[in-house]
Amino acid sequence: MIRIPRFVPVLTALALTSAGTALAQGVPDTASGMLVELNAAAETPAGACRLTYVATNRSETGLSEIAYEVAVFDAEGIVSQLLVLDFGAMPPGKTRVVQFDMPDQPCEAISRIVVNAAPGCVRAEDGAQSPVCLDGLETRARGAIQFGL
Repeated sequence: MIRIPRFVPVLTALALTSAGTALAQGVPDTASGMLVELNAAAETPAGACRLTYVATNRSETGLSEIAYEVAVFDAEGIVSQLLVLDFGAMPPGKTRVVQFDMPDQPCEAISRIVVNAAPGCVRAEDGAQSPVCLDGLETRARGAIQFGL
């Protein structure tokens, strides 16, 4: 498995835009658990696919670490990669925007991304693994690449 680090800096403006869009569209955001949205996919000059995710901790559990293992499917529906996406720490109510670059992977060669597991879901309170990252996980996607469970 390949571990993909966060692309820094975090794009706060994009998070505010996404939240405003959700409110403008009348999308209720009262559920508990995690919300992870594949917000954008764009080619980089180096030929990588840069994936932008917006994640919100809608639970009452503070997390010192959150990471999702995802399966990436190519245009023919074959799993091409298993990746671990590291989102870092997320206190309750926190929204974070992160970007991950997939080197040598054009965006048009990705048909869908599926959340496989949450190997890093650690409560800030006591350092124990938490089920909050998968229990009640809601996924969304904007654009051509499907994203889900």
